[in-house]
Amino acid sequence: MKKKDKDKVDEEKPRETTVEFLASLAGVLVTGLFIITFIFQAFEIPSSSMENTLLIGDHVFVNREQFAPKTSWIEPIVKYTDIHRGDIVVFLSMDPRTPDMYIVKRIIGVPGDHIHLRDGQVYRNGEKLSEQGYVQHQGGTSYDPYRDNFPAVPPDENSNVIDEWKLTMGSHIENGDIVVPPGSYFGMGDNRDVSLDSRYWGFIKQDHVIGRPMFIYWSFTSTEDQYLQRDFGQRIAAFFHTVLHFFDETRWSRTFKVVR
Repeated sequence: MKKKDKDKVDEEKPRETTVEFLASLAGVLVTGLFIITFIFQAFEIPSSSMENTLLIGDHVFVNREQFAPKTSWIEPIVKYTDIHRGDIVVFLSMDPRTPDMYIVKRIIGVPGDHIHLRDGQVYRNGEKLSEQGYVQHQGGTSYDPYRDNFPAVPPDENSNVIDEWKLTMGSHIENGDIVVPPGSYFGMGDNRDVSLDSRYWGFIKQDHVIGRPMFIYWSFTSTEDQYLQRDFGQRIAAFFHTVLHFFDETRWSRTFKVVR
């Protein structure tokens, strides 16, 4: 095609008007807002209970729909699955001392599973679990018979066990095992010696589950008590600290790391 003819074709090709451009942009924004609102949710890891799988200051995207009840209108674009052993889940705290906090743990037991710990090792349905790929035990931590031999050893008065769990735990014990009831899960942190988990506040209820962490989109070095800072001045100080140290305290190697 000659250059003159090509220029003529280009002139005849309809150009996108400002209104059409704005309509396209609005469509993209609405789609993004829909995905963030109904499918994904940003979540910051607040404690060391899941180290080294998840570190304090890891920011993850959580798939809110994967474990939710199926809905026909969204099923074509969302892969629904049941919660399985080994899944990492985000859920609303079962601890009445932190009722509005989002917690992240690994599922160790599903309904019907029989679980106990012996000297810190987890046994499920009579078999010792191989957890070398994700569990860590902090050397030098003091021996805790309740933590390491659950549920054989009853909690003492100084433990972090909530009162309700102290009262109801016995009804779920069979032959030295804790038995996971229907509609519930037994969750534990990967940083096993410091994690406050189902050993301390009981089972994770199905209706408390928010979703599954998918990947880390940003990781920033943070202190363990940062999530407790509610004062306005503390929040402002934290904001400016993040701005000033964005480049040197961001853990770049963890960006887009898949959570598993």
